[in-house]
Amino acid sequence: MTSGAPTAEPPQGPPPTSTTPRWSLPALVAILVLAAVLYSWNLSGSSLNSFYSSAIYSGTQNWKAWFFGSLDAGNFLTVDKPPFSLMVMGLSCRIFGFGTWQMMLPEVAAALGTIWILHSSVKRYFGHVAAIIAALVLALTPITVAINRDNNPDTLLVLLMVAGAALGLRAVRTERLLPLIGSAVCFGFAFNTKLLQGYIALPAVFAVYLFASKLGWKKKLVQLSLATVALAVSSFWWATAVSLVPAADRPYIGGSTDGTAWDLIMGYDGFGRVFGGEGNGGGGGGGGGGTFAGTAGLGRMFNDILGGQISWLLPFSAIALIAGLALVGRAPRTDPTRAALVMWGGWTLLHYVTFSMAQGTMHPYYTTALAPGIAALCGGGGVMLWRAFRGGDARWSWVLPAGLAVTGIWAIVVLRRASGWNTWLWPTIGVLMILAIVGLFVFRSGSGNRARLLTASIVAAIIAALAGPTAYAVTPAASSGSGGGMGGTNPTAGPSTGGGMGGGPGGGGNRGGFGGTRGGEMPGGTQAGGGTAPGGMTPGGGGTGEVPQGGGAPSGAPTGGTTGGQQGGTTGEFPGGGTAPGGTGSGTGTAPGAATGGTRGGFGGGGGMGGTTSSALISYLEKHQDGAKWLLAVSNSQSAGQLILSTHKPVISMWGFTGSDKAMTLAKLKELVKKGELHYIQLGGGGMGGNSSLNTEITAWVQKNATAVKESAYDKSASTEKSSSSSSSSSSSSSTTSTSTIYRLDPSDVK
Repeated sequence: MTSGAPTAEPPQGPPPTSTTPRWSLPALVAILVLAAVLYSWNLSGSSLNSFYSSAIYSGTQNWKAWFFGSLDAGNFLTVDKPPFSLMVMGLSCRIFGFGTWQMMLPEVAAALGTIWILHSSVKRYFGHVAAIIAALVLALTPITVAINRDNNPDTLLVLLMVAGAALGLRAVRTERLLPLIGSAVCFGFAFNTKLLQGYIALPAVFAVYLFASKLGWKKKLVQLSLATVALAVSSFWWATAVSLVPAADRPYIGGSTDGTAWDLIMGYDGFGRVFGGEGNGGGGGGGGGGTFAGTAGLGRMFNDILGGQISWLLPFSAIALIAGLALVGRAPRTDPTRAALVMWGGWTLLHYVTFSMAQGTMHPYYTTALAPGIAALCGGGGVMLWRAFRGGDARWSWVLPAGLAVTGIWAIVVLRRASGWNTWLWPTIGVLMILAIVGLFVFRSGSGNRARLLTASIVAAIIAALAGPTAYAVTPAASSGSGGGMGGTNPTAGPSTGGGMGGGPGGGGNRGGFGGTRGGEMPGGTQAGGGTAPGGMTPGGGGTGEVPQGGGAPSGAPTGGTTGGQQGGTTGEFPGGGTAPGGTGSGTGTAPGAATGGTRGGFGGGGGMGGTTSSALISYLEKHQDGAKWLLAVSNSQSAGQLILSTHKPVISMWGFTGSDKAMTLAKLKELVKKGELHYIQLGGGGMGGNSSLNTEITAWVQKNATAVKESAYDKSASTEKSSSSSSSSSSSSSTTSTSTIYRLDPSDVK
C-alpha cells in the first residue's frame, strides 16, 4: 500500500441485483408489441420475394422439394441458398395452409425472439435499463423492420446468430460445456440459413471464450474442440446429405457451377460475396456490391444508400464501446462486463468491416445483422457512460454529451439527404438534442426536482436519438401495399436517397435496389417510368440502376411480378430476358401469385402473369400439358417463380437466378422431352440467360425441331393483322430471338 489520497476507481457496469424493477417486464412487453405491429401491419397486402415464395410453395407440394429447397415441385433446380429458412416457413405453410400470413408467421416470431434474447443477455451484464434501450434500438432499426416484413432468410439468420452469441456469453459465465455446444449449433444452423454470413460473428464468440473464461487452458481447448465438432456437424449435414444423393436423383443446386452444394458454399454464395470475382453473379469488381449498397470502402455504412438504413447510432455505439472498455480497464481478465463489451463490440466490428469491404453482391438488407451489436452497445455502453457522467469524475463528464451530440448531428445529416421528406423532423431533433445536452450539464448534481429534470434530459436525448430511425422504420408498415422495397427483392425503409438504389415511398421515390416503386424490374424487362438497367428500364424514380454481372441480384426476385401485375402496368416482359408468354400484360398487381385478367390467384407476393392475353396462354398451356411433369421451361428463376405462384404448377428455370447456372443442357432437354415430362419452352425476349453457349445451342435446336405456338391458338380475339404481325415477329426471331416465343416439343421431335 502507498500513502496518499485514495484513487477513485472508474465507474463500471451496474452491480448485480436480485430485484427486478416493476417497470421492466411491462416495458419489454410494450417493445415487443410495438415490434409486432411494425413487422406485421398491413402484411397481407405486402409484396414478398417471389423467388423464395415459389420455393416455399413447392416445398408444401413435395417433401423432396422441401428438403432440397427446390424452386419447383418437380425438383429441377434449387434456390441459391441452403434451405433451412425455407424449411421453417414451409412447415408453417404445411400446417396452416399456403399464404402470406402462414409464411410470415415464423419470420415475425423469429424477429420478436431476437429482441427477447438480446434483452435477456444485455440485462444480465448491464442491467434492466440497458436491456430496454437495446431492445428498443433493435426493434426500431429501419433495415431490420424492412427485412422482418419479408421472406428473405436474414430474419432467421439474425435470430440464430444472436442466440449463439448469448449462449457463448453464458458459457463464459457458467463454465459449462452445454451452452458452448448450443452456441456452436446455433451458428451451424445460421450457416445452413445463409452460408458464410452465419459465421461472421463466430470469431468474437471464440475469442471471448478463450480470453474471459475462468477454466484452465487445457479444459478450454477440450471444450472448444467439442464445440467445433458440433459446429461442423450442424453446418455441413445438409451439404453432406445432398452430396450422397446421386446427381441424377437430385435437383441442380442453384448458384453453383457444377450442381453441388459444396461449390455453392465455396463460390457464389461464399467467398464470392466477400472477394467478388467471376462466377454465377458473385460480383466482382464491385459489380454487385457497388450497385446495391454503394462502392466498397470503410465509409460504405454511412453513404446515401445505407446511411438511413443502419448508421444512425453507429457513431454512438463506437464511442460507447471504446469508453466502456476504458471504464473496465482495471477489471480482472474474467470480468463479465468486459466480456459482454468485447462480444458485442467484436460482433459489430466484424460485420462492419465485412459489409463495408465486400466486393461481391451486397444488398442493403444484409446490414440488419449489424443491428444487434449496435443495440447492445448503445444499451450497455450507454448506461456505463451515464453512470460515469453521474460519478463526479471530470474526465468522464463530457463523453456522454459528446456522444449524444455526434448522434444528433449525424441524424440531421441523414435526414437532410431526403429532400422534401418530413422537413420538420431534423430541426426538431436538433433543438431537442441541444436542450437535452444542456439539461445534462445544468442538472447534473443535486436531488429532488433537479434529479427529475436530469432524468427528463436523458429521456429527451434518447427520444432525439431514436426519432430519425423511428421515422424511417414506420414507412414499410405505413406505406400502402408494400412490405419492403422492390417487392421483397431488396427491402429497405424510409424515403428515397442514394440515387437509384435505396430509399422508399416516403420521399415520393423508391424503396428498393433499383430506384422505383415496389415490384421493381430486373434486367431484361421494362416498367413504366424510371431509369435504365442493362436490358431494360428500372421502375419509378429515375437514376441508373446497374445490376450484377450475370443478369440479376442473386438474393431474390421481383415480387410484384414483372409480367403485368404491378403498379403502372408493364410491357409484359420477364425479368432477366424474355417476355410474359403471350405478349403484353396490364393491370395492377395484388398479392404474390395473384394474376390479373383471369389468371388464377394465389396469396401474396409473386405477381402474376398479368393481362388477359397471358391468362389465355396459361390456360392454353394447362389444357395442352398432356401429362407433362412441367408446365413450361423459361430462362431464369424470377420468371419461373412468378409462373409457379400464378399457376400452382411446376415450371423449369433453365439457368437459375442470374441466368448463369448450367442446369439445362441440350442433352437434358432432349431427355425430358423424350420422356414426355416437358412439352413447352420459351425462347427469346432479349436472351434466355447469361450462359451464352447453352443459350445458343438450345435455341438453335428448338427452333429447328419444335413447333412455334401461334397467338391465334390461344387468343381467339386476336385480329388477323395482329396474328400476321406476331407471325412475322416470330419468324424474325429465328435468328435474333428478340421476341418471346413459346414452342411445343414432343418425343417425336427428338431425333
